[in-house]
Amino acid sequence: MAKKTLFLLVTLLLGLALSACSAPLTQREQGGLVGGFIGAGSGAIIGSTVGHAAAGAAIGGPVGLIAGALIGDQLMAQGQGPQRQVDANQAELERLRRENRRLREQQLER
Repeated sequence: MAKKTLFLLVTLLLGLALSACSAPLTQREQGGLVGGFIGAGSGAIIGSTVGHAAAGAAIGGPVGLIAGALIGDQLMAQGQGPQRQVDANQAELERLRRENRRLREQQLER
């Protein structure tokens, strides 16, 4: 009974904490949350086979959190590379347009 109450309390507090987030979660944060849930669930299942579900969840949760955050961080890094290239291309295009305008104005003055 105490485990069930503790689980409900932790779930309620986690839900409350997540609902307080004002900004959308990044891929790193989403990966951390998903990894934490998967790690805690897997740890609880493995721990329950030896009679220590809470200890398994307590160990699996942080391990999953770290793994999920690392995976999310890598996905974020991969997603930012193409955007940087697009931004650089747009800046170069704008520079070329300005140069083209300047040269046309110079040509008209002659």
